[in-house]
Amino acid sequence: MPKQARANRVAVLGAGIMGASTALFLVRKGYEVTLVDAAAAPMAGASRWNEGKIHLGYVYAADPTLNTAKRLIPGGLAFGDLVRELVGSKPAIEVNGADEIYLIHRRSVVDPRAAGQYLGEVAALARGDSGAARYLVDVTRATARPIGRAELEAIADTRTIVAGFRVPERSVRTTSIADAFVDVLRAEPRISLMMRTRITGVRAEGSAWRIEASPGVEGSFDWVVNALWQGRLAIDLSVGLRPAHAWSSRYRVSMFLETKRPVDFPSVVVSIGPFGDIKNYNGTNFYVSWYPAGLLAESQEIEPVPPEALDAGRKARIVEAMRAGLTALLPGAEAIFAAAGRVLVEGGWVFAQGQGALDDPAATLHRRDRFGVRRLGTYLSVDTGKYSTAPWLAKRLAAEIAGERVSRV
Repeated sequence: MPKQARANRVAVLGAGIMGASTALFLVRKGYEVTLVDAAAAPMAGASRWNEGKIHLGYVYAADPTLNTAKRLIPGGLAFGDLVRELVGSKPAIEVNGADEIYLIHRRSVVDPRAAGQYLGEVAALARGDSGAARYLVDVTRATARPIGRAELEAIADTRTIVAGFRVPERSVRTTSIADAFVDVLRAEPRISLMMRTRITGVRAEGSAWRIEASPGVEGSFDWVVNALWQGRLAIDLSVGLRPAHAWSSRYRVSMFLETKRPVDFPSVVVSIGPFGDIKNYNGTNFYVSWYPAGLLAESQEIEPVPPEALDAGRKARIVEAMRAGLTALLPGAEAIFAAAGRVLVEGGWVFAQGQGALDDPAATLHRRDRFGVRRLGTYLSVDTGKYSTAPWLAKRLAAEIAGERVSRV
C-alpha cells in the first residue's frame, strides 16, 4: 500500500461535482490530475440532473437528533462561495428567488407538530452558524414560519396536504452550474480528461497506484481519489476497502421543463416520504419530481445494474405519471405543465449510506450524516453525501492531500 507522500500525480475517479471540484482545487495547488469517467463528458449524470437543493437540513425531519442537519449545514452555507471560487464570477449560479415551502402530506412520516418543531430547530442552527451570512441568501435571521390556511389552500389540496412551512432554503439550477464546470475543466491544461473510460479496479504497484480501466489509463499515481457514485464500492473492494455501513443505490429521473411563458408557482417540497417537489428557478425553468414515477432502479448490490435506456414512449409515460401525481396534490401546478415547451426527463445514480422505504419512519435513509472520506494509505474513497456538500468536502480533501492542516471528514 502506497504511503503518504507529496503528491505529483493524482487520479480522480468520477467527473461529477465531487470529482470535478477535487480536481480543480488540486491543480490550483500545483498538482497534475487525471480525471476519469465512463461518461462522454464531465458532469453528465446526477450532478447535472438534480433539483440543486443546497441543503441546510430541513428535509431530514425524520432524523430528530439533528445530526444530519448539523452535518449538512457547513457545506450548504459555503456552497455559493466555493462554486464561484471554482468556476469564476460568470452567471453560473441561478438561484430560485423565494423561500421554499415545505408541505406536510397527511401520510408523512413526521406529523405537522413534530415537523414544525424540527424546522424551527434547524433554522436556529443555521442562523447561529458563523457562515450564516455566506449562504445563497443571508440566513442570520432564519426562521421556519407556518403558512396560513388561505395560502395553503391556494397551493395545495388540503384534504391531503395538512400543513405548510416557509423556510429560507434555496435551490440552484444545476444545468448551468454543470456547463460552467465543464468549461473550466476543459480549459485547465493540468487536468487530463479521460472520458468514455470504464474503471474496473485500482491496484498498488510499489509506492504508487495503477488504474485498471478500459481503455487503459497510462502511468502511475501518488494518490487516488475515488469520487464515483455508481460502482464506487466495487473499486474500493479492488484495494481491499470494504463498506462500513449498509447502503443503497437508486437511479432516479426527474423532469426539467422550460415553459413558453412565465408561471407564478412557488418552489415546494411535499414531505416527508415518497412524494415530490417543484423548483421554480426563474419563472420559466422548472424542476419537477414525483418520486414514485421517477425511481427506476434500486439496489443494495456492490455494483448496481442500470435500468434500460428510456425511449420516447417511456419518457412520455413518466411525464404523465409525474403530472398526475403532483397535480392531484397541487392543482395550481397544472399551469406549469400547460405552459410547457421543452421537457427533458433525465437523471442518474444516487448513493446513500442507508436503506429502507421513504414511507417507513424507521428507514435509515432518513439519516444522512454518514458521509465523508475513507482512507487506505493514499487511496481515498469519498461518499459525497449531497450535491450541496461536494465543493466543501472537495476543498478539505485537496488540502489534506497537499499536507495542509485540516480536520478530517
